[in-house]
Amino acid sequence: MSPAVSIKPVSCGREAQFRLAIVAAALLFSGVLSGFAEDAWTKIAPHFQPPAEFKGQLGSYQSPLRFADGRLAKTPEEWAKRRAEILSEWHRLMDPWPPLLEKPQLVFHEQTRRENFLQHKVTVPIASGQTVPGYLLVPEGKGPFPAVVVPFYDAETSAGSNEKQHRDFGRLLARRGFVALCIGSPSGDARKPEPGRPAWQPLSFLAYVAANCHTLLAQHPSVDPARIGVVGHSYGGKWAMFASCLYDKFAAAAWSDPGIVFDDARSNINYWEPWYLGRDEKMVRKPGLVTPMNPRTGAYKTMMEAGRDLHELHALMAPRPFLVSGGAEDPLKRWAVLNHAVAVNALLGQTNRVAMTNRKEHGPDADSNERLCLFFEHFLKPTKAVR
Repeated sequence: MSPAVSIKPVSCGREAQFRLAIVAAALLFSGVLSGFAEDAWTKIAPHFQPPAEFKGQLGSYQSPLRFADGRLAKTPEEWAKRRAEILSEWHRLMDPWPPLLEKPQLVFHEQTRRENFLQHKVTVPIASGQTVPGYLLVPEGKGPFPAVVVPFYDAETSAGSNEKQHRDFGRLLARRGFVALCIGSPSGDARKPEPGRPAWQPLSFLAYVAANCHTLLAQHPSVDPARIGVVGHSYGGKWAMFASCLYDKFAAAAWSDPGIVFDDARSNINYWEPWYLGRDEKMVRKPGLVTPMNPRTGAYKTMMEAGRDLHELHALMAPRPFLVSGGAEDPLKRWAVLNHAVAVNALLGQTNRVAMTNRKEHGPDADSNERLCLFFEHFLKPTKAVR
């Protein structure tokens, strides 16, 4: 509860009384805001701790702290070297990025006032010679604001311009004072992202696209470049995960039920597909589950044979915070994977950097979205004290 504020009556003129009233109102309002901030943390804090049965459980995954030569990183300085090793290896397997765009510029089209923000229809540069249509949502008021990149199959869903329920992350965050850049699949088809090089795995290309969007937002006058996050659901969740892990300028990230581990038995955790990590110059597999007649291909095949998994990527987030908004594909048992990222953060002296909420269905709901928004408010709003 915020402390009560009392102003004792004093003998003064009307102007002085008016000023005292303004001060009293400001103190009361700041107390209310403080109460809201505390309430926000109260709602999300439990999600930074695994249930008792999963606390300390690490599964069969090799620690990301272990170097390729078998040594274990035991200090922050050693982790920095190990982190560079992981990043280099994943880029090698997926084909290294070309240089990022230096000064990407939005092309503005029509503008619409919605709720408490402005919606700009824009053309977004994503790579050399490539653009996608999108929406830039800018809150009313004076910035600079925190911001989020929101990738999905289409920009309209994230901006809340169509009827796809609970997938409007851009709209929800814009209403709370975030600039949101909503983009869709390169070329307009998630199965044909067209990275431009046969060996470049599409998920790496999508991460590169998001990194260029980060640069674009960081150079926008309404955005605080130090407070830019990325968020997405399902396909967009995979996109957001690879983007935030591979590009360390994203300050925070939320991934909604992307499948945070490789799992050949789950058709929605389909990293083996050629539009994710299965692109192969020598053969094209048919869509669907991995079978002897339809085997793994591309980088996914190499990674699985080498015992690699996505927990190595999660570790690259440390000490930046991330939230897994888990559904059918990312249930509570995934804490055995997330505990590896917790261990890396512990080595760096950090706590409360890895969180997971859970729901039964794959799709987001009002409750999971509320906690996702509170996560970003807590870590990217300057009025919130980060724990």
